[in-house]
Amino acid sequence: MFLAKQFLGGLINVVSNIDPAQFVPSDPPPPRRPTVYAEQNESNEEKQFRKVFQQLAGEDMEVSPSELMDILNRIISKHGDLKTDGFSIESCRSMVAVMDSDSTGKLGFHEFKHLWNNIKKWQGVYKSYDQDGSGLIGADELPGAFTAAGFPLDKQLFNMIIRRYCDENGNMDFDNYIGCLVRLDAMCRAFKTLDKSNNGTIKVNVQEWLQLTMYS
Repeated sequence: MFLAKQFLGGLINVVSNIDPAQFVPSDPPPPRRPTVYAEQNESNEEKQFRKVFQQLAGEDMEVSPSELMDILNRIISKHGDLKTDGFSIESCRSMVAVMDSDSTGKLGFHEFKHLWNNIKKWQGVYKSYDQDGSGLIGADELPGAFTAAGFPLDKQLFNMIIRRYCDENGNMDFDNYIGCLVRLDAMCRAFKTLDKSNNGTIKVNVQEWLQLTMYS
């Protein structure tokens, strides 16, 4: 019990030192709209992306965790300059969960497009901070890489993320970098949604806490 209290106390101290206004999460994906509306109002770029999405998602027009894993690993296999062990099914389940705004267990067009755009943006950041061309981001490069992605981390939280997502040498590969940022982005968006008074604090009951933390 003492160890549990010590851990929770340390975690609370970490959280209390964070200014959420420093974080710049992406805007949430737009709500799902009927296909007819989409066809009439989408730009040419969106229409082209929808055609690609239809090929990737199949008949149900939804991307499941296993489909997302297949898509990401097929693409990453073509990028030899990005060090990765491949996106695991657990990592993809987590990404689908935090992006699944309508709770279908899969990603619809706008949810997938939102995730895809973020991955492209963060891939550019990753490559720019991999200054030695190793395909990994080292511990000394990580603070800048997270700040450039919109998430300046306090030292304690940063050390917790290193323990969770880095290898024993403090290096982070591409799939862990993306998986970590997807969760950070989603959790910050959730926080901003719950922070009704915009004062950097939220109040949740145990049901809301479990829903927020367990499906992620």
